[in-house]
This record gives sequence, C-alpha cells and structure tokens, in this order.
Amino acid sequence: MFLEPRFSGQRSGWIEVITGCMFSGKTEELLRRIKRSRIAGQKVAMFKPGADTRYSESNVVSHDLNSMDSIVINDPQIMLSYAPEFQVFGIDEAQFFDERLIPAVEQLALNGKRVIMAGLDLDYKGIPFGPIPHLLAIAEYVTKVHAICPHCGNLATHSYRMSTEQETVVLGEKDKYEPRCRKCYSMGNILNLRVK
Repeated sequence: MFLEPRFSGQRSGWIEVITGCMFSGKTEELLRRIKRSRIAGQKVAMFKPGADTRYSESNVVSHDLNSMDSIVINDPQIMLSYAPEFQVFGIDEAQFFDERLIPAVEQLALNGKRVIMAGLDLDYKGIPFGPIPHLLAIAEYVTKVHAICPHCGNLATHSYRMSTEQETVVLGEKDKYEPRCRKCYSMGNILNLRVK
C-alpha cells in the first residue's frame, strides 16, 4: 500500500518524486495521485516525453493499461507556459528528460504548483538515470516503490535488460526487461540460462 504524503499546512508549491525499477508501479501511483487531485476539484495537467511511445503516442499508460490524456513535450520548459492554467503537474518517465527538467519543476514549485513525477532511478547498468538523482535531492516528498524479483521473491530494485542492445534508452516491456533484486541482478545472464 502506498502512503500519500501529508500536506497539512503546506501552502506553497512542492515537488514529489515516485521512483523505483521497472514494473514497480510508478506510473500507477502517479495516476492515482493525479486522479485524487481531480476528485478534489484541482486543475491538473499530465506531461510525458516524446520518447515514450510504448503504449500510446499521447497518453500516459501504466503496465496495467490504466491511462490518462497527456501533453507530449520534449522541452520541459514548455510546462511553464501552462502554469497560469493548472494547479497540479504530473510528469511520467521523467528520466527521459534532460537536465532542463530540474529548473522547470523548481520554477513550477516556486509558483505554488504541486509537481508529481515518476521515473526510473537507475538505468539497466545500475547507473543513476538522467535528472532523477538531482530531483530526488530537491524534492519535498520521495516515494520509492519496488517490484518483486521473479527469481527469488525478494524486493526488486533493479531493471535487468535481457536483450543485447547497448544504448541507455531502449523501450521495451517484459520482452526486454525484468525486475530483479540486487543479488539476482548481479548474477546477470546466469539466471536466464538456468530458467531455459
């Protein structure tokens, strides 16, 4: 069960980051928070990077196929033009944005907006991913979610790539990635050979 941050008494804007490995429920949690804001009568806007085309060109879609309309952007600074119109800003797949995301969300928070982001904390090599480490440091609220390692049943913290592509960004689902705990991630392809 996810615990929503408590906002009693907080009147200024703030930044929330939901992070973890693939298949841990990051987008589900982002969608849940955005839906609750809509129920509360707040004006919300959802954004996603143009690079994320796995399920939809224009919607934010979770692995469970829950979805929400979104605004597709490549330059995070564009979000600032929406500041007069919206109170809550949702951002999915934040790791795919470059460092320009950091000043954009800081400005939104300074303008009194609630900014909720979801993104991978580590890439497939186990290296901190894109702007996420910086965002974790400046966020008022951080939620780290976990998947379950299919090899041992422990909490999964890493996204293991099963394909041979070497690029940092390779879109894929369970055909290319699986969540793994630290130990099973470090064992690499040995586990894949045992399964076959």
